[in-house]
Amino acid sequence: MVMMRLADDLRAEGDELRALLDTLSAEDWQRPTPFKGWTVDYVMQHLIFGDWLNTLSLTDPDQFNAVIAQRLAARAEGRKAMGLEYTHLELGQGPEMLRHWHHRLHSLCDLFAGADPKARMQWVGPAMSVRSAATARLMETWAHGQDIYDLLRRSRTPTDRIRNIATLGVNTYGWSFQIHGQEPPGPAPHVSLTAPSGAIWTWNEPDQENRIEGPALDFCHVVTQGRNIEEVNLEVAGETARQWMAIAQCFAGAPETPPPPGQRGW
Repeated sequence: MVMMRLADDLRAEGDELRALLDTLSAEDWQRPTPFKGWTVDYVMQHLIFGDWLNTLSLTDPDQFNAVIAQRLAARAEGRKAMGLEYTHLELGQGPEMLRHWHHRLHSLCDLFAGADPKARMQWVGPAMSVRSAATARLMETWAHGQDIYDLLRRSRTPTDRIRNIATLGVNTYGWSFQIHGQEPPGPAPHVSLTAPSGAIWTWNEPDQENRIEGPALDFCHVVTQGRNIEEVNLEVAGETARQWMAIAQCFAGAPETPPPPGQRGW
């Protein structure tokens, strides 16, 4: 049941992003987003590759490991390699790429829906549960979708699907410090967030001296590094909470630096 709900949330997130992308012109696809200057075209290639890797990990772990080894070898030689060159996928451009991505995302959702949430699967970093992998795909789809909303200066109506992202953000408290070579300075803060629906979501033990409170949307923006903590409406109490919010990162890979105030929060 949990995987069916999570797969449905991922499908819905993909459908929303497709509806946005359907409005883009050919020129829009080549415009750089505020995220590392990636064009919309490159953002979608990145999402396609991530979805394809998840599909491989679920259906052909040996091939997954072979692709990761090739990618690491290329990067060790100083060659920039996203990994799409190993997929042999005919992606096309613009609307054709969009149809390809959307179809493959829905196929991945079908795999997630029927999987054991506790089963382990290989990933670029440490192996993780299928449930965590599906949550990470939803986070990536939502966060990179935000890159495009930010580029176009279009408002976005949040939904309670972001609870998945908020939970991932809370669960990666220790990870945020680990990738910076630091030990967490104290227990994870109490987190109390107001959902788009008005519901209150909470995590960790209540602690007035070590807490984060405010809109769930703002918290998700911070942990995905779409916004700087200084430009959102979160109340952050205690040094541990402040240190975390300054470097929070709910995604895998090397440590990244949050955007400076004003770069993304238009």
